Amino acid sequence: MCLGIFQDSPIYIYNIFSILSLQRTLGVEMEETVTLKDILVILKKRFWTIFFITLFSVACCGIFTFYVLTPIYQTSTQLLVNQTRTQEIQFNYSDIQTNLQLINTYNVIIKSPAILDLVREELQLSMTTEELNDKISVDSEQNSQVLTIFVEDNKPEMAVNIANKTAEIFQREVSTIMNVDNVTILAKAVMKDRPIPIKPQPILYLSLSFVIGVVLAFGIVLLIEYFDSSVKTELDIEKTLDLPLLGVVASIGKQEEIRLQKELKKQVKLRTDGFD
Repeated sequence: MCLGIFQDSPIYIYNIFSILSLQRTLGVEMEETVTLKDILVILKKRFWTIFFITLFSVACCGIFTFYVLTPIYQTSTQLLVNQTRTQEIQFNYSDIQTNLQLINTYNVIIKSPAILDLVREELQLSMTTEELNDKISVDSEQNSQVLTIFVEDNKPEMAVNIANKTAEIFQREVSTIMNVDNVTILAKAVMKDRPIPIKPQPILYLSLSFVIGVVLAFGIVLLIEYFDSSVKTELDIEKTLDLPLLGVVASIGKQEEIRLQKELKKQVKLRTDGFD
């Protein structure tokens, strides 16, 4: 009987693995609850996979941020705009309200071709008026007659020159466009010793790439575990078949195999010598 079991053992083992594969393929397996412990085991087993995927994500983002994207610098200058000077020093409430209502008009004039064309000519810029317009933005605080001209460019010196020249030309030309000749430049744009670009933001980009890398790596690891139908441990057999494990055939290492072969040869030799 024992001999029959050993003779049929390959077929028996083949049937077990066939059942396991079929159950995993068709989804005909017992309901399992994934616990926090199971997730921690997966993370521990696939730690290096998660680590290298995250590292690859951060490295790609770093290369793209520092070597591909062009840094953009920003500078600004401030203007104070009033209406025409009069002999009266005092301003009444209606004058102030009129000035505030004209702020939006001043914003449009600053970015108009009447101003920007002169900026291009005097700075001898190779860009078009539309391209120069895209580099300039005008903002004003609520209930304030102060205008702030922002300029963005990939060269900090150029951004400073454009901001100051735009303010200068607006101060000079606005009196011919509107009844305004009381424009004061409050603060000119200055060139810093070590200008810092406003775009791209390396810390923000690298942080986002790290989070995305971890999430992506964790998702890949879960997919690998979900579609992995191989049986690796005795617990896999018990969970899949819902049968108790009766025994395990221990594996013999290479060194142990060599040692057993030597012992066997030694015993055979001793028996052979005994017969002689």
